[in-house]
This record gives sequence, C-alpha cells and structure tokens, in this order.
Amino acid sequence: MIRIDEISKQFGDFTALSKLSLHVKKGEFYSLLGPNGAGKTTCINIISNITKASSGSVQIDGLDSLSNSQEIKKKIGVVPQEIALYDDLSAIENLNFWGKINGVSTSVLKGRIEETLRFLDLYEQRNQKIQSYSGGMKRRINIAAALLHQPEVLFMDEPTVGIDPQSRLFTYEIFEKLHKQGKTIFYTSHNMEEVECLSDRIGIIDHGKLIAEGSLKDLKQQLSLEETLHISLEHQENISEERINKIFSEANWKYKFHQGELFISTKNATHDLVSILQLLSKSHVEVQSAEVRKVNLEMIFLELTGKKLRE
Repeated sequence: MIRIDEISKQFGDFTALSKLSLHVKKGEFYSLLGPNGAGKTTCINIISNITKASSGSVQIDGLDSLSNSQEIKKKIGVVPQEIALYDDLSAIENLNFWGKINGVSTSVLKGRIEETLRFLDLYEQRNQKIQSYSGGMKRRINIAAALLHQPEVLFMDEPTVGIDPQSRLFTYEIFEKLHKQGKTIFYTSHNMEEVECLSDRIGIIDHGKLIAEGSLKDLKQQLSLEETLHISLEHQENISEERINKIFSEANWKYKFHQGELFISTKNATHDLVSILQLLSKSHVEVQSAEVRKVNLEMIFLELTGKKLRE
C-alpha cells in the first residue's frame, strides 16, 4: 500500500533523510520511531505530498505520488502533530471546513460529520467552540478532520501528544477500531507502550536512515537481548561481592552485584527465577524482592540508538 524507495531530503547542508526505503502492507499498522530530529515528520510530509523529496520515489496503492497527487489525496488522511483547528469555530464548523478542503460533497458531508463525531464520542459537544475543548477532545477532532473523506491510508504524527492518560486510552481504542476496519496506518509516537500495543511492525530510524525494522518479536530476536532479574538482598551489609562470586561460580548466568543488588541476565528470567532463588536460599542468602525485567521496545531502542526516545 505504501512503498518508499530510497528517498532522501536535504535542507541546505542538513540531510534529514538518506536513501530511506520502507514498504507498508495494506491494512498494516506501521509505526516509525526515532530520536528527535531523526526524520520522522519529514518522512510523513514527503509520503503525504506536503513536501517533495530531494531524490527517490513514493507510491501509494501503486500510484506514483508526484504524477498522481490528486488521486492520492483522496486515498490518504493526515493527522498532524499540531492541532489544525480554528479555536473560535465549533466542531461542526471546523469539520465542514476540512470536509470541503478534502473534497467531500455537500450532499454527504452533514451525514459524514455526524457519523464521525459519534464514532469519536463527541456528537453531544458538536456545537461547542474548540477553545472550550480539553486537549484530548481537540486531538479527537483533529483525527475526525482526517476521516471525513474516508481515506484508505492514515498518516498520524504523534496524535496523542499532550493528552491525559484517560483520553489516551480512549484514543487507543479509536486507533484499534480503525485498524480493524482495514485502514493502513502509518504512525509516529514518543510513547513506547503505545507503539508496542498498537503496531504490527515497527521501523526505527536515526540520522535519516532505517536501522531496524520488524515486529516487536522480530526486533527482540535480531538483537538477542536478554531479560534481567533484579534481586534485592536482605542484610546487604553482610554480603560481599566475593561471597556472591563463590555462590555463582559454577552457574552459567551473567550477573552483576552492586551494593546488595543482584542483576542477572538470562534468556528466560521467569523460568530461571526459581533456580536462582533456590541457589541463594541454599547459600543462606535471604531475598528481599525479585523483579523480572522483560525485553521491551525501550530497551531495543536504547540498544540501537544509544538514546532514550525523547533525547
């Protein structure tokens, strides 16, 4: 559905994207991650014809983005990072404006607006001015504006930024419903849990280049990262590193010991936890607490880029 082949984008001497290639299947929920300035928004702007690439090509549903721009406009909806609404207009007035901009005929627009507002649970607030809306409600109207012409592909650039946890959960449900409807979704976010929950596949870019791609399971396998057992010990002042080394001298686990805290790397922490606790108990070492830290997207991202997502 979305095919990007070796697109590059220069802004003067700065390279925002460098020969980036991505292929997104029809009906797929694809998330693009990267540190600030990695090129995520530039990528969305190029795919959605907001800006032109310096080189390379983009196709949407087999159509070249440059030579078929009007046809592609009908197929895509863009939810920008910024709130693209007029504060002094009501929700209905804003959606009337955006519906006409996106080519929805007057004869069907009224029904489309009602249908979309009900879908987003904002119909009762339809006549209120946007300036009276909460951040989460504004975000939903931002999404509504992109849905009115019933696009096959949705580009969402950090659509949940700045909203409260309750609104975020409701918005997740909306995205899941859109996904189940068969829409192709191209998504960026700074929220790792959000991306983990929603995505079929994830692409990670840094300095304008794709450095990893796949499902969460694929990414874990590609990097061979291990889970970690974090064990806090009782009577820490009586437990030396030498004693811990002796206890684990014949074990195969990689571990670190620091100030009464034991960190053990393992392929399956849940499975190995019982054996490790038995080993410590046999050596008369009491455990205060034990926590399994599974490999997650944040660990993968940090390993690949050397940065946390917001750096």
